[in-house]
Amino acid sequence: MKEGMKIAISGKSGCGNSTVSRLVAEKLGFEMINFTFRQLAEEKGLEFRELCEASMTDFSYDRELDSRQVEMASGGNCVLGSRLAVWMLKDADLKVFLNASAEVRSGRIQQREGGSLNDVLAVTEKRDKNDSSRYREIYEIDNNEFGFVDLVVRADRLDQYQIADIIVAAAKSIE
Repeated sequence: MKEGMKIAISGKSGCGNSTVSRLVAEKLGFEMINFTFRQLAEEKGLEFRELCEASMTDFSYDRELDSRQVEMASGGNCVLGSRLAVWMLKDADLKVFLNASAEVRSGRIQQREGGSLNDVLAVTEKRDKNDSSRYREIYEIDNNEFGFVDLVVRADRLDQYQIADIIVAAAKSIE
């Protein structure tokens, strides 16, 4: 396995980005980087929802978050898990996109946060549209176009451990 490796893992909400990234980092003994809007809001003394609402029109929050994640990953031997990791961490040695249907992702979010599946699905689909629009406007990124990544994992029928094992095996094959 390559020394100083950087792994970028992305996917839409409910794909398991955070969980899988943490498992991959643990299995490889790498640092896990997952700096989030929640942490940024806390640093700035803002409520999470307040920061999310502000970020819809003030893109400086996204830019700060993304640049800080890339900076945190500069040392290598790390896993960066974020919605835009595969686009932002340009020098990643392994770029992975987790892909799953809106229905599967919504079911996972419902298990984690509760609510009715129909309501969670509606919110998830709205969030997907808002995220796509925002990423396009901020960075000219289409987060539905991920054909450039090294590995796409269809996460619908796999659990987080199976997905992590696939990524770890791919990482170990890189010299």
